[in-house]
Amino acid sequence: MPHAAQRRPLRADAQRNYDRIVSAARDVFARDGAGAALKEIARQAGTGSATLHRLFPSRRTLLEAVFHDRVEDLCAMAARRAAENEPGPALLAWLGDLNAYASASRGLAASLLQDGRDADLLEQNEGCQAMITNAVRGLLRRAQQAGAVRPGIRAEDLLALINAISLATEHHDDGEQADRLLDIAIQGIRGQAV
Repeated sequence: MPHAAQRRPLRADAQRNYDRIVSAARDVFARDGAGAALKEIARQAGTGSATLHRLFPSRRTLLEAVFHDRVEDLCAMAARRAAENEPGPALLAWLGDLNAYASASRGLAASLLQDGRDADLLEQNEGCQAMITNAVRGLLRRAQQAGAVRPGIRAEDLLALINAISLATEHHDDGEQADRLLDIAIQGIRGQAV
């Protein structure tokens, strides 16, 4: 269960509601995007809106619960990419992983990768945005030290880039446009030696 360390244990009935809401939210967000109606999520979970809001005080807390496991997988992939590749290719491959996920998770980028405007989220140690930001920071630092990526680029810049690609292609069914846009952007972030 995501965020178990961040909240008090729930009574058995509240835990069932929590799990049903997260499961329904996964389905509804996948179908309707991250801006889906919370009322519809509560309806599909078989709970009332008040129960949903008591367990998830904001849309962001619900999104984080839904996407937390996948974000953990993405961060583990960043570590694998770093271990298996040179710094430049590791960063670029992982940006492709993140781009594919953001494109497939309609509205995720707009909700969780808000290009640094939510400074309080960047300070959270276990939040999805903090996890992704830390993963890209590590890959970026190594790539810049190797001269594979231009100096001056920040992790938040790369997240804003993926956010922009996701938003630009959100209503397109094929992921190919998102891949093409990322390929174009990669040409602009590469170092001179690459």
